[in-house]
Amino acid sequence: MTAIITAAAFRDYLARNDLASIKAALADRHPADIAADVGELAPGEIASILLLLPERREAEVFGYFQPALQVAIAGRLSRPDLARLVTAMSPDERADLFNRLTPEQQQALLPGIAHAEREDIRRLASYPEGTAGSIMTSDYALLAPGLTAREAIDRLRHEAPDKETIYEAYVVDDARRLVGVVSLRDLLIARDEVQVADIMRKRVIFARVGDKRDEVAQKIADYDLLALPITNGGDALVGIVTVDDAMDVAEAQRGRRVMQFGGNVAPGGGPDLDLRSSSFVQMFKVRSFWLIMLTVFGVVTSTFVAAQEEMLSQVIVLAAFIAPIVDMGGNTGSQSATLVIRAMALGELKLRWRDVWFVIRREIPVVLTLGVVIALLEAVLAFFSKGVGGDVLLVVGLSMAICTVLGGLIGALLPFAARRIGTDPATLSSPMITSIMDLLGVFIYFGLAYALLGHLLTAG
Repeated sequence: MTAIITAAAFRDYLARNDLASIKAALADRHPADIAADVGELAPGEIASILLLLPERREAEVFGYFQPALQVAIAGRLSRPDLARLVTAMSPDERADLFNRLTPEQQQALLPGIAHAEREDIRRLASYPEGTAGSIMTSDYALLAPGLTAREAIDRLRHEAPDKETIYEAYVVDDARRLVGVVSLRDLLIARDEVQVADIMRKRVIFARVGDKRDEVAQKIADYDLLALPITNGGDALVGIVTVDDAMDVAEAQRGRRVMQFGGNVAPGGGPDLDLRSSSFVQMFKVRSFWLIMLTVFGVVTSTFVAAQEEMLSQVIVLAAFIAPIVDMGGNTGSQSATLVIRAMALGELKLRWRDVWFVIRREIPVVLTLGVVIALLEAVLAFFSKGVGGDVLLVVGLSMAICTVLGGLIGALLPFAARRIGTDPATLSSPMITSIMDLLGVFIYFGLAYALLGHLLTAG
């Protein structure tokens, strides 16, 4: 087992120009492990280490760095070194990198790349971000329907070193229209003289270049595919999206949902916040939006509470229960919303009345039971800790129960409402749900207080 070399050790090797030790340290390590080993170094230091690796291995390691770090490293490489690295990268990864470079860097890079790769970059980089075209690769195996199984295997054996995957080959006609797909297994077990057209699967699951990449990733997961062919408007095959790219999309989507649920993504879209690469202005603008929204809710809530001075002066103990009652509604709502959003993300729930009623039927008995249990617990604790009377206990218990039930139902239904108006349910962030329930909670609490304790004000 090769020992992990620390960032300090790499810096020491570079300072002493001990390139042999660096090569020895990286010799037997997986590209992902190399990226992790050197990831804490400065971009210039990483660039120096990458240049010590063979071109293909250098490109593999480079692919494991985060996009912002890739751009920073690219800026430290000379024009010939960057062109050599980009040429060795897979088509989809180099197109992604090209799109992240500045226009000046792009123009400087292109002349150093071979014509075929240059045109491939321009084509792949032209598709809008977020579409299937933006994540597809042109690195796939093609076969003609008239080839025999033996000829097809020979063709794949010849192309294997340069293709991202050969486990499935795509069959196209003379106009490059997708007519079928054949697996390497089917070719291996077929008789040598059988034609590809006779063993290929004609009903091909595919997507189009303009389809959303999230939908493409979901389709790969739904049909358990290794890759999904992508066609243009004329049904001509233009690329594939592999399962590892789909996993990256799914992971990014999950990360975005977490960011949104925490109130760290702008409501109108835009780039996600990144602790390393996001600018001060971007961090401030996105986070301030949510905090301003929550402040408005807070001011309305506090203004209403302040207006209850007469009630609080007569029954001062009511003030002690405001926080736990309104917090319970927000906490219950956040729990329910998280469960529903997770089910939506996994495809278990969709925007249809059947699923809405299913959630309501499942949630009502749960939140009712929770409401009763929490209300009883709050009343018992209030009685023994504060010695309050039965009328106040009734207000506190009923308020706690109603806020718990209402919070659970609102939290469960808000994701459906978001889907209905075309918004990502994750944008209903936990702080927003909590703030809504804070406002409703004080209305419920003081409404019950006036209803059940109003005689105290009259007496006063």
